[in-house]
Amino acid sequence: MNFKPKRLKEKLEALKKDPSAASYYAVNVLKDRWPGAEPYIKQDASAAYLYATHIIKGRWPEAEPYIMKDPKYAFYYATSIIKGRWTEAEPYIMQDPKYALNYALKVFYHKRWPEAEPYIMKDPEIAELYAIAVLRKRWPEAEPFIKTSPDTWYSYRKHFKIK
Repeated sequence: MNFKPKRLKEKLEALKKDPSAASYYAVNVLKDRWPGAEPYIKQDASAAYLYATHIIKGRWPEAEPYIMKDPKYAFYYATSIIKGRWTEAEPYIMQDPKYALNYALKVFYHKRWPEAEPYIMKDPEIAELYAIAVLRKRWPEAEPFIKTSPDTWYSYRKHFKIK
């Protein structure tokens, strides 16, 4: 057997500095926390979310400032780890219409999220879904944006019986 502990140590040292690889290694190989890699893992929203979900199995306050800046992983973290509103992350989540809509649906339970509406309305398809699933009525302020997509405008008009 040609086992060289020094080479293994060098490889692990390099591995821990790659957030995705380190998170993967902790989740699938160590199946435990890897304290030496955490300063690197926490800086990558995707890696930090996976690590919090599968290794920490709960909130990871040290990683939250990084996770919250990525709308996708902030939404996932809020809904699966926090299991509710994450007010500190909302300014980031609302900037992505898709995750803003999903946040309104899952966190606000199909209730309006007025602060996010200026972002949501800029995506015709998402604006239509928000009007249907959240507002449950026409959304005149968003209609100029919805009209930019002929298929979406047709669907919106049909849903709300607009001539």
